[in-house]
Amino acid sequence: MPLVPPFAVSQATLETGNDGSLGPLDSKSGSVPELVDGLDSKSSAFGHVGSSPTAPIPAAAVPSAVMDTYARYPLALVRGKGVWVWDQEGRRYLDAVAGIAVCTLGHSNSALRRALCWQLGTLQHVSNLYRIPEQEALAEALVQRSCADRVFFCNSGAEANEAAIKLARKHGHQVRGIERPLILTAEASFHGRTLAAVTATGQPRYHQGFQPMVEGFRYFPYNDIGAFEALLEASEAEGPAVAAVLVEPLQGEGGVNPGDPAFFRRVRQLCDERRILLIFDEVQIGVGRSGCWWGYETLGVEPDAFTAAKGLGGGIPIGALAVKASCDHLRPGDHASTFGGNPLACRAGLTVLEEIERRHLLDHVQDVGNQLREQLQDLVGRYPEQLGGVRGWGLLQGVVLQPGGPTAPDLVKAALAEGLLLVPAGTAVVRFVPPLVIKPRHVRKLVKRFERALQHLL
Repeated sequence: MPLVPPFAVSQATLETGNDGSLGPLDSKSGSVPELVDGLDSKSSAFGHVGSSPTAPIPAAAVPSAVMDTYARYPLALVRGKGVWVWDQEGRRYLDAVAGIAVCTLGHSNSALRRALCWQLGTLQHVSNLYRIPEQEALAEALVQRSCADRVFFCNSGAEANEAAIKLARKHGHQVRGIERPLILTAEASFHGRTLAAVTATGQPRYHQGFQPMVEGFRYFPYNDIGAFEALLEASEAEGPAVAAVLVEPLQGEGGVNPGDPAFFRRVRQLCDERRILLIFDEVQIGVGRSGCWWGYETLGVEPDAFTAAKGLGGGIPIGALAVKASCDHLRPGDHASTFGGNPLACRAGLTVLEEIERRHLLDHVQDVGNQLREQLQDLVGRYPEQLGGVRGWGLLQGVVLQPGGPTAPDLVKAALAEGLLLVPAGTAVVRFVPPLVIKPRHVRKLVKRFERALQHLL
């Protein structure tokens, strides 16, 4: 049986105009179908809709062999270049989602294409039974650009956090002499979908239907020094019990909540006093998105270990747990990954790091991120009844919505009709996470399209 792609794209659909573009959103069929409200980018974010980009289609009308684990846009994206993507009808969208903070260098980046084609022509995968030069090169590159000394590679942020959880438990047994170690994590956090990682996620709605959860996790309000100290004292009332604190420098899925440096300094002090590991989840904010290599640099607080994924591969799956020598506890047989650190993924990671430096993207992110923030703040000043503020670092910004006005899913739907891709961070925050290569002219277009989307809802 021939394999037919589910979304056939004709040559006519992909014909370009004189400027090389495929035209604005309304150049073909015009509008975008109605979407159903939901909560976030991960779980029923946009309701259950069909697969057509022009009208909702009942699931039975377009059978799919894909499990129904995602509530998707009624939109099929088929091509991308830089900060732009095109759907199967030839409509162009400014992408301020970037695969949810994944496409660091934008879409179809020439350096990444060349590097991956070369690697595929050389060696794409071998087992970790053997030394892998590309893996060792990427580990060294990460060590040189961070506070870490050693790196373990896997395939995703959830896997990286699972490795961190195992590291924390071994630290609790080996260093603190704890029989049943606890890990403290923040409320409104997000650490992944695997069972331990979702247990670490301090949002009970992600736990529903999957009980019993993994034991050994307790939660504190993010940025609340008093509550954290109270939880730590209660947890250790009868002696050492806490192996680690796992926390995001900036909460992405939880509402784009930046960490408070004073809070993190105090947590670092308490962890040092008790030999508790401090582990940062850098999966969304790391690899340059804050305007620094890592979110911890913005806080001025170094962790003992941190996790990375998303933007590290620029669209190629990769995850990493990076540790200081003082907590490099994992030994042969303790943890492993079949695909983790393979030559292809590590070539992608090396290329992303090289391009960030060659193109001076850290400075660029700071400059363009400030422009985005300022222009969004200007909108807040002009629409105070609908918009409550802007928060974030670099090119991870969130617009906070006022109660009683449009919700984040409302605005994301309206923005789609304006040729702009955005993503909610809960119901009250619209998240902006474009590729790091976005330019000032793109930011101006982005904000104008967002404003038009907002006006449609007034």
